[in-house]
Amino acid sequence: MRASLIQIAVNEGESVDSRRGRVAALVGEQAGADLVVLPELWTTGAFAFEEFEREAEPLEGPTYEAMAKAASDAGVWLHAGSIPERAASDGDSAAGSLYNTSLVFSPSGELAAVYRKIHRFGFDKGEAVLMSAGRELVTVPLPDTVLGLATCYDLRFPELFRGLVDAGAQTLVVPAGWPERRRAHWTLLARARAVEDQAFVLACGTAGTHAGVPQAGHSIVVDPWGEVLAEAGPGEEVLTVGFDPARVPATRDQFPALEDRVLGLEPPRRQDGS
Repeated sequence: MRASLIQIAVNEGESVDSRRGRVAALVGEQAGADLVVLPELWTTGAFAFEEFEREAEPLEGPTYEAMAKAASDAGVWLHAGSIPERAASDGDSAAGSLYNTSLVFSPSGELAAVYRKIHRFGFDKGEAVLMSAGRELVTVPLPDTVLGLATCYDLRFPELFRGLVDAGAQTLVVPAGWPERRRAHWTLLARARAVEDQAFVLACGTAGTHAGVPQAGHSIVVDPWGEVLAEAGPGEEVLTVGFDPARVPATRDQFPALEDRVLGLEPPRRQDGS
């Protein structure tokens, strides 16, 4: 299986419309790949908080249309990174709520999956207060593997990934807008999720600077043993790597650690025995 991670530079001075067209062209150049992955919030920049409200779009907005066409033109599965979505009222969300939303398209340009980011970054500011949290784990069956979807800050929460594995995920896809100052965590956590879940991890970051925050770049592909198959540099580039999805069940059979999980443990007792 061949995957192309497009590490997009998000810089001031390029309009969202212009970037959207440029990214669609980059996706179109990946014909021959099986899967193409874009980064998190590449239309605005992950740290350009003031842009979220201004550039938020409905699910089937201009980015949806451009990426559906790009996937179809290239004949690829496309994880289109994520966008600031302005939700319509659907029973699960109030009209106008913002979400950090990922879209996955089939090679025919059909929408195959929607994932709303569960863990929002910022603590008491930024994404954490501007956007609502998703509630659902999402997997996507491809012909040769099952994708498990997560986004950026989600990478710090191993229980999410174990949930994806329990749902059948074999390849974990993580678009991100990860800051340069915590790049060591990016690589460490990507490898940790691969090892503990015995899965491939495809983690696609951004380059450039988002609202004054330099981005880490260094998109990375990790195999189920935690070995780095390919890693990008700091600038904009397309990282293309071949990998064998059959290695996931083979690894899990060879070293069946997941079968030794112990769930439902009792909480610790207090010193007085109560």
